[in-house]
Amino acid sequence: MSGLPRSGDQYRDARSAHLDELMLTVAAGDAAAFAQVYDSTAPQVFAVIIRVLRNRVLSEEVLQDVYLYVWQNASKYVATRGTVGAWICIIGHRRAVDAVRANQSSGERDWREGTRLAQDIADNSYDSVDNQEERRYLAEALTHLTDEQRHYLDLAYGAGLSQADIAAHTGVPLGTVKSRMRRALTLLRGHLSRNPVFVA
Repeated sequence: MSGLPRSGDQYRDARSAHLDELMLTVAAGDAAAFAQVYDSTAPQVFAVIIRVLRNRVLSEEVLQDVYLYVWQNASKYVATRGTVGAWICIIGHRRAVDAVRANQSSGERDWREGTRLAQDIADNSYDSVDNQEERRYLAEALTHLTDEQRHYLDLAYGAGLSQADIAAHTGVPLGTVKSRMRRALTLLRGHLSRNPVFVA
C-alpha cells in the first residue's frame, strides 16, 4: 500500500495535467483558459515576486508583466521540462530580479545627480559665496520646499546619510525616499537656476 500515490499527489498530478491542457488552448488564443491559468498560479507567482522586491505596488506591476509574457508566449511552455506553475514562477523570479537591478541603476543615477547638485550648491554658497545677498537667495529658494523635503536634504547632504540610511532613520520606504528626494532636488534646482550665481 505504501507504494500507492497519496491523494495529495493525485490531486497535484491532476491539477498539473489540467494546467498543461489549458496552456495548449492559451497558446491558441483562448482568453478563458488564460484566466483559469492565472487564477490557479498567480498567488504562488506573486509570492515569489514580492519575496524578491518587498514592495507590493512594484510586485503587482511585475506580475502583470509576467502574465502578459505568458499570454504572448504560451507556446514556449514545454510540459516535459516542468509544471506550468514552476515555469511561470521562474519567469516571475527573473522579472523581479530584473526590476531590482533596474531600480538600483535608476537610484544610483538619481543619487549621483543629487550629489553633484548638492556639491554645486555648497561650492556656490556656503564655501565660496561671501555675498550676503547670495546667501539670502539660497535661503529663499529653500523656503519653496516643504519641511519634509528640507529635512531629507539635510539628512543626505548635511549628515551624509545614504538613501537607504534615510529610509531606515525615518521609517519611510526606500522607494518613497527616492521619489521625495528627486522631487525636492528638482524644485530646488528650478529655483536656483533663476539666479545667475547658481548657473553653471
